[in-house]
Amino acid sequence: MAKTVLIVDDIEFVRKTLLEILTQAHYQVIGEATDGAQAIELYIKLRPDIVTMDIVMPQMSGLEATRKILKIDKKAKVIIISAMGQENLVMEAIDIGAKDYILKPFHSSEVVKTMDRALSATHSALEREAPQKG
Repeated sequence: MAKTVLIVDDIEFVRKTLLEILTQAHYQVIGEATDGAQAIELYIKLRPDIVTMDIVMPQMSGLEATRKILKIDKKAKVIIISAMGQENLVMEAIDIGAKDYILKPFHSSEVVKTMDRALSATHSALEREAPQKG
């Protein structure tokens, strides 16, 4: 059975791109949210296997949404999607429990590899090299 995904990003182009990549990789996208508050609502309703979470969004940040989702379900798997230059936010997200991260602009192979790694739970983002400032 396909693993289910909730995509959270305030930019429609990013959501559509992730939807395409994940669908081609045989994931089932069961919901899309445009901010952190909507993400929490949909997480409770849909209980996806994994969440892709943008960090910077209106209403409620991805950090706050990740914190609240993990309070609801400590086994939740959240992958942070972040722009270059947001390394401190990425590391904060990992500290609060996000499983891994993907930096924008991303390549489809990196998205799929990160999703598979988070779902296999054999590795954590802490074992990856920290994003470099630059």
